[in-house]
Amino acid sequence: MGDPLSKRKGLIAACLSILLVAAVIVAIVTTKGDGGGHVSTAAPNVESTSKSVAAICSTTQYQDTCHASLEGANSTDPRKLIETAINVAVARVSHALRQSSLMKEAAEDPMTRQAFDVCSDVLEKAVDDLKRSVEQIDAVEADTVGEYVADLRTWLSAVVTNQETCVDAFENTTGDTGRKMRNLLRTAMELSSNGLAMVTDIADFVGSMQLEDFLGGGRKLAAGEFVERRLVEAVAVNSTVVVAKDGSGNFTTINEALAWLPKRNNDSQIVIRIKAGVYNENVDIPKGLNKIVLIGDGINATRITGNKSVAAGIQTYYTATLIVSGEDFLGKNLAVENTAGPDGHQAVAVRVSGDRAILYNVRMDGYQDTLNADTHRQYYRNCTISGTIDFVFGNSLSLFQNCTFITRKPGPKQGCMVTAQGRSDPKSNTAIIIQNSRFTAEPAVLAAKPPVPAYLGRPWKELSRTIIMQSEIGGFINRTGWARWIEDIGLDTCYYVEYGNRGPGADTSGRVTWKGIRKATAAQVKSWTGGVVYGNDTWIKASGVPYVPKLLPRAP
Repeated sequence: MGDPLSKRKGLIAACLSILLVAAVIVAIVTTKGDGGGHVSTAAPNVESTSKSVAAICSTTQYQDTCHASLEGANSTDPRKLIETAINVAVARVSHALRQSSLMKEAAEDPMTRQAFDVCSDVLEKAVDDLKRSVEQIDAVEADTVGEYVADLRTWLSAVVTNQETCVDAFENTTGDTGRKMRNLLRTAMELSSNGLAMVTDIADFVGSMQLEDFLGGGRKLAAGEFVERRLVEAVAVNSTVVVAKDGSGNFTTINEALAWLPKRNNDSQIVIRIKAGVYNENVDIPKGLNKIVLIGDGINATRITGNKSVAAGIQTYYTATLIVSGEDFLGKNLAVENTAGPDGHQAVAVRVSGDRAILYNVRMDGYQDTLNADTHRQYYRNCTISGTIDFVFGNSLSLFQNCTFITRKPGPKQGCMVTAQGRSDPKSNTAIIIQNSRFTAEPAVLAAKPPVPAYLGRPWKELSRTIIMQSEIGGFINRTGWARWIEDIGLDTCYYVEYGNRGPGADTSGRVTWKGIRKATAAQVKSWTGGVVYGNDTWIKASGVPYVPKLLPRAP
């Protein structure tokens, strides 16, 4: 239950933080006019700026870094202060990107050189997300603040994740390069975390303030205009190409079709229909190539296959058979596999890194690390994912509805964990949420003697967060439910919830008793439904894919 005195102290501290930042906003509102309708043009004095900086930094995790990033700021406007802080983060991440390129030149180990390639890719994505966060802050309007804040939190959470991915890429390398890279990124990571905290905490109370004064006026979208515009953009389909191995389509491979497309697409959907067949190719939909739709002839007819693995000397990030970095992706009626097997160690079938990705009726088969639900917002419906160790992992905000998770037989002396969520920042909006789905196992697991140690998941990072609700859990799941990662990492700080589940493995009486195992009421678990957690779910509704934005009225 926790110490009541500590809880009271924490509540008081939280209230003080909110009051401090609220005072900043009140100061802005009161200095906008002099009571007679005249707007003051006087620059803020040093004392008022200092108080504003202190207030906005009070909510951050790295306050010294926050104050340093706002040195010389001459504003009491929270938006301008946040923009300044994020722009400093852009500079630091860009510096780390340049330095990592120089460090790569001195690296001789192939895996180390690949690790620098990973850093180059993810830090470029981080810079892009930081820059558009600044643009978004300046564009916030009263009628759409909720949608804007959801975007900002998603993008800044991805910035934090991508920097962690850079550092993690050195785990399978020799020497102390990983330590050097973490030191190089330390300030950038702190700045990114601070930007996320500022956006999150201001969003918590700005809705109750004089919002139009805070936003500074400007044209407001008419009610519903934003939603209507997003819907129109999402359903527009101008191009369709056909891929067929027998030559009856426009192309015989998926990569040929992608290569034919313009390098960037932001205006309308492009549908790539993939006819029945086995396509032995690694498919990469790059950042900037948005609104791509891959439609197969069914999970038993259209299959994309690959076998890249860490055991073969390839970084986990690059092993995926299908990589999705473009935004507003829709995959439907197809199967993707990585056939490296249990001896391949980490071998990804699908990596999804692009925002607002939807996978519907897609089968993903592998062993260790089958699905990397990497970053941003993702929705999975009627999907089947099979694997052994951590076969659904990543640090996106992912909702799985009506999906099937199949545990496969692992290698000798190996256990199986379905999920490994990678949240590391307390302000990140990320989680793995599984609703109305099934946890089952292949016959070889069910018949194994002694039983295969199988668990719902384990904490990959300290703040790992997974919610499993209204789902069917098979009896093959160990009664303790959750496994350790390394020693005691995340046991007290993870957030694991099981709610309203059914089946022989759903009994929670024998679960581990870590502090991170939470009991949630119906009212609390509603905050993890799609209609709440995404902030804006019009991108799912517009797709035509089945979707339930709330709790089911009862377990089916």
